[in-house]
Amino acid sequence: MLSSLTDDYGAAYDVAGYLLVAVPGVVGLFWGAPLVTRELEAGTHRLVWNQSVTRGRWLAVKLGLVALVGMTLTGLYSLLLTWSAARVDLVTENRFQPLLFASRNIAPIGYAAFALALGTTAGLLLRRTVPAMAVTLTVFAVVQVLVPFAVRPYYASPVTATMPVTAQTIRDLSMIGHYGKIEGLTVPGGPWVVSTSPLLDAAGDEVGHTDWYQDCVSKGLDDIPGCLAEGDLHVEVTEHPADRYWTFQWYETFLFLALGALLAGLCFRRIQGPVG
Repeated sequence: MLSSLTDDYGAAYDVAGYLLVAVPGVVGLFWGAPLVTRELEAGTHRLVWNQSVTRGRWLAVKLGLVALVGMTLTGLYSLLLTWSAARVDLVTENRFQPLLFASRNIAPIGYAAFALALGTTAGLLLRRTVPAMAVTLTVFAVVQVLVPFAVRPYYASPVTATMPVTAQTIRDLSMIGHYGKIEGLTVPGGPWVVSTSPLLDAAGDEVGHTDWYQDCVSKGLDDIPGCLAEGDLHVEVTEHPADRYWTFQWYETFLFLALGALLAGLCFRRIQGPVG
């Protein structure tokens, strides 16, 4: 029943998740990049910035209003998706998976703030809408790809745990190698598994090169799990415990809000000088 739940609705929620991940990019692309370049290309900045309203105040009002709308819309989308996908996410126990982490709860709000500031900064520096949109899209995509692998794992130090390997554990693996290397280990409780050791015996030694192990993996696919389970095997798992999920969500949200604030500060500094 649980597997049928993910089979029936998992793909649809994945599509909704990808769309949500794209929303902050759209905010930066179509709202951030043209925010200032629209005035520069039309030449209206000469009139607007010579009124009683200062450049800084003009930018603060425009950037603040667009940020409020963009972050609110992104947050509402995330809230709706998080609520509707709650049962499927509970079954999969995989909230740290990059797509799920980036499309649930509060992290998307930080992405929207960063993307908007990124687009505005690119527009101010390049002074042309299309190049600014291209730079915004490229940088935002690169950041979204790099952060889950190069930044997020280091929000806290991982811990090491020992997990016994049963016949069912082996059946659920996505790969078991000829020398004891495994992939696709599912750890109960939903932690983020950073790395997994090869299969180990009760003494903690790798079994991949033993004759017993080679005899087991040479059997038929249906017989391998039961054969290996007789060896009292376990693996050492390096992981981030499931209870760190909300800590990581807050860390990532604050990280992107801080990056957005830095870019906004650059915008306010840049707009005081000659921009076109």
